[in-house]
Amino acid sequence: MIKKIRYISALASTAVLTLPALVAAQFTPTPAGANLPGGSIMNIIANIMTWLLGLVGFIGVIGFAIAGILYLTAAGDEDRISQAKRAMSYSIIGVIVAIVGVVILKAAQSMLGAQGQF
Repeated sequence: MIKKIRYISALASTAVLTLPALVAAQFTPTPAGANLPGGSIMNIIANIMTWLLGLVGFIGVIGFAIAGILYLTAAGDEDRISQAKRAMSYSIIGVIVAIVGVVILKAAQSMLGAQGQF
């Protein structure tokens, strides 16, 4: 019990001591020759999410093609046909999740960024 209290107190004191440095780092000016991008954190996160959702969609389409090949090569084997159908349904769900994710991300960007067009 004492070790757990020491661990929690050490963790809390580390967080309390490092938090001001992390917050202050946000407001420090960028040096003139740093050549850092000038994007906001929201734009960076949105770009990462768009990239990841595109990757999920791409993998879903490839999975659907592989499931189609599995279905064609099943040759009447019920186990392989059911495996191919499961793979098709999972890949369709993956593509739908990616499309819904892109729509939600664009809607959130338009709402938070006060953009007039969707």
